[in-house]
Amino acid sequence: MALKNNTPLSSSSFPCSIPSLLLSFSLLCTLFFIFFNRPSSISNDPTSISQFSQKNSLNVFIFNLPRSLNYGLLERYWALPPDSRIPSDPDHETGSNRKPGNLEYPENPLIKQYSAEYWILGDLMTPQNLRSRSFANRVFDAKEADVIFVPFFATLSAEIQLSLDRSVFRKKSGNEDYQRQREVLDLVKNSEAWKLSGGRDHVFVLTDPVAMWHVRDEIAPAMLLVVDFGGWYRLDAKSSNGNSTERIQHTQVSLLKDVIVPYTHLLPVLRLSEDQPRRTLLYFKGAKHRHRGGVVRERLWDLLVNEPGVVMEEGFPNATGKEQSIKGMRTSEFCLHPAGDTPTSCRLFDAIQSLCIPVIVSDRIELPFEGMIDYSDFSVFVSENDALQSKWLVSHLQSISKKQREKFRRNMALVQPMFVYDNGHPGGIGPILPNGAVNQIWKKVYQKLPMVKEAIVRDRRKPPGVSIPLRCQCI
Repeated sequence: MALKNNTPLSSSSFPCSIPSLLLSFSLLCTLFFIFFNRPSSISNDPTSISQFSQKNSLNVFIFNLPRSLNYGLLERYWALPPDSRIPSDPDHETGSNRKPGNLEYPENPLIKQYSAEYWILGDLMTPQNLRSRSFANRVFDAKEADVIFVPFFATLSAEIQLSLDRSVFRKKSGNEDYQRQREVLDLVKNSEAWKLSGGRDHVFVLTDPVAMWHVRDEIAPAMLLVVDFGGWYRLDAKSSNGNSTERIQHTQVSLLKDVIVPYTHLLPVLRLSEDQPRRTLLYFKGAKHRHRGGVVRERLWDLLVNEPGVVMEEGFPNATGKEQSIKGMRTSEFCLHPAGDTPTSCRLFDAIQSLCIPVIVSDRIELPFEGMIDYSDFSVFVSENDALQSKWLVSHLQSISKKQREKFRRNMALVQPMFVYDNGHPGGIGPILPNGAVNQIWKKVYQKLPMVKEAIVRDRRKPPGVSIPLRCQCI
């Protein structure tokens, strides 16, 4: 970085009077101070390995849980019959070479979209001499750690229960997922590390909106890695003494302590050099009928389904549906991303990997890695009120020039690697992508440390018997 005017100052530039000389000297000192003390900005390269100094890293200790609560759940999954919730289960097809004991993560789209827990643990389990590309430094003494990672495959645990017997999921009796949640919490909360911090420096991965549903109030102090806060609204509403959910208190989740992580994309990556002309204006594939905030989707569907240049398809990207989604996203200029049961879905990250400009219609959305990247550089944000006006959305998208669309796609190509988890190693254990999702998550966890450490210190100085009420932690 340089000053705009680099022309050398000659001796004739300075009059001989002492007042003028002193004034010029003061001006130079001021410029020197501004130049060398101006705050640095986040790197313009969204795929930069880190916005922090390379000397910085995050010290992570893995809490010792039984294997049955992580990789053992994968072994159990592969021993199960096909998932009755989907028409065709790719993991249990006839002739599949996947067998019990296999440590690959499921291809079942209901489960694969939530695979962050698998890749994050895989990074930490990689031999230290192969981990030079990871922002996280694994330590083997909890006292040396910045954070304690709890390696519970909470999503896989929940999805196994849902596939076996959905009727008991909200109950405790007869619910194997609840029993596993309880086992994790009993072990963790009785540890010295939890008692020292009140759990604030512990990290749980809860990408499925129903993961660890029964014990959320107990893990609320911890750092939670979630895809959004949508699954927490109902619990927060209960804690707000009946106040409207329009003003969410976030007594259990907060952008101050928690990290928004991406879904795992289900569609293959399309490189910018492979992009072809796009004939469709706007594309959407998914379920029309949703709950809660997803009612907007149904109204959008009715407005758009007969619009020229718009394709609205019902379905889920499995079997033939996946091929339809690949074709639809790769041949469309824009991909619609309305809220569903929760504000986000894996559809957004499929669109990014397909270079289909996301059109985000979700007023309460939280997005991964904000502050590292600016989604408005490659996405179109539309308020729900505007989107629900007849003809408004199509007209708005048509007004975006070809030049601007091409710029969106170039910017999208730069950030594609940030949303990729897969490291290409069997069992997920091996060196991670330096610019991939796992490293970006570790960097976001690192950003939360000052607030977390402050909360721990504040809690320690609290006199015995003093109760501090839960507060809104809104940003």
